[in-house]
Amino acid sequence: MMRFNTVKMFRGFFLLVVMAWLGGCATIATDPRDPWEGWNRNVQSFNDGADEYFLTPVAEGYDWLMPSFASQGVSNFFNNLGAIRVTLNDFLQFKFAQGGEDFTRFLINTTLGVGGLFDVATELDFEKHEEDFGQTLGAWGMPSGPYIVLPILGPSTARGSLGLVGDAATYPVAYVNALAIALGLTGSTIIDKKASDLSSSRIVNEAALDRYEFLRNAYLQRRAYLIRDGSPSLEDDELLDEDLDLGEDI
Repeated sequence: MMRFNTVKMFRGFFLLVVMAWLGGCATIATDPRDPWEGWNRNVQSFNDGADEYFLTPVAEGYDWLMPSFASQGVSNFFNNLGAIRVTLNDFLQFKFAQGGEDFTRFLINTTLGVGGLFDVATELDFEKHEEDFGQTLGAWGMPSGPYIVLPILGPSTARGSLGLVGDAATYPVAYVNALAIALGLTGSTIIDKKASDLSSSRIVNEAALDRYEFLRNAYLQRRAYLIRDGSPSLEDDELLDEDLDLGEDI
């Protein structure tokens, strides 16, 4: 049953990406990276409402109830599960030394870290990396496609949306046979991440003149940075100049 639901989810993501690409071809917008801006702003408004009235209150309650050490343990646990995806994408990008380091991190934290509740590997100076299937597609030369705001999931691109499908397929929770347990773990992951991002969300809300543009530029710059492993491009420099100008206006 769980596998059937996972297939349906992948199919839905694929259809969304195709719709975004077609919409990007048919719609004229001021920013060529964001040809579907009208739709994206509406989706972000929906996401902001869900965030304000549900995710943020739940995350704040979670943050208040959970002792700091327990909250850190939950974050460590989900980060350790994500190390499987990171390791796989290391190897898909031919980063074999980095893949070996990330796999070693996973082994250490799973064993010495009691199933990942403790981040022993960081204490032993094993660096934590961030790789996903969207980055792998970018490293393989696939263009990003238009900017897309996904319901609940937030900022992405056509390439990034396909990457999410690959990430879901390599996340262990997707293969839990009990649907209730799988949904519970997925929900816990979202709430834990939201609780960790509370302070940064407040900063964005206070600092951004146009929150939509701020989030779009921040997302696209960060993804370009990750795909290039920190090597800037001329496009990145131009985007940075735009954000600096925005900061001066604020």
